[in-house]
Amino acid sequence: MLSCVCIHRIGEMMSPSRFQIARKDIISLFENNGTRAYTYNEISKILAQNRGYWRLPADMYNEDFIELLVKTTRMKRYSFDFPARRINRFTWGDVSIYQLALSLEKDSYLSHYTALYLHDLTDQIPKKIYVTDEQPWKNFRRTQLMQKDIDNAFLKPPRVSNNIARFEDYNICLLNGQFTNRLGVVSVDKLIVTSVERTLIDAAVRPIYSGGIYEVLNAYRKAVGRVSINRLCAILRKLNYIYPYHQAIGFYLQRAGVYRESQMRLLKNFDFEYDFYITYQMKGTEYSKEWRLYYPKGF
Repeated sequence: MLSCVCIHRIGEMMSPSRFQIARKDIISLFENNGTRAYTYNEISKILAQNRGYWRLPADMYNEDFIELLVKTTRMKRYSFDFPARRINRFTWGDVSIYQLALSLEKDSYLSHYTALYLHDLTDQIPKKIYVTDEQPWKNFRRTQLMQKDIDNAFLKPPRVSNNIARFEDYNICLLNGQFTNRLGVVSVDKLIVTSVERTLIDAAVRPIYSGGIYEVLNAYRKAVGRVSINRLCAILRKLNYIYPYHQAIGFYLQRAGVYRESQMRLLKNFDFEYDFYITYQMKGTEYSKEWRLYYPKGF
């Protein structure tokens, strides 16, 4: 009588040959299902659904199947070491770094500096990729904004995510975004990314994730003729920020020097109750009475 150990070893020896018999059908499935990036669980589900049809042995575990895919087909394995966890992803053939980044979180989208680049709103080629993963909707009480709270907040450095993984020549930064129901998110060349209007808003809100205020100003200049200020204002109202970011956006439009007065007037339809700041922790500042906005001297 063969021992259990021997039976298991025979199963191990038989598994690759059965895999090879089914290899053509396995490849066909991955070639034709339209998905290029997979999680471990997604591949495990494919194995569970097709094991019988492919006649793969019961003792071929998920890890065995994936190992054979990586060794004998176009499947590739990638690992991303974030501070709190490692994320493994598998791709069928070569995919772009942006497709890989999008695969890290379900329903995520490319944003900030990455979106500026994909919309051709920057002359740079950013090596940091920003991926926004929206948090679940929360019902929270909106507190009354006070001028002293704004002043104190912008005297300090901005909070910056350290949820970053190095991958080849890139740093991938996963951002926990507020729930917006993917407002202003579009598809560009099969990549999920914020629209031009949403991107310009996000850049004004978080210039530190968008190359800094000079890069943001350049993006506003390059966006002329392509951005709908009406649509931008509609998105901004729906985002309903507690801070008056419309003052910074209006200032960017004016300082860009390429927008019509009628377009800038749309931003002046918002409330102007507070003094605001274009960015955090500025050393020397000037003040725009028109936009009630502090900005760096010489900007």
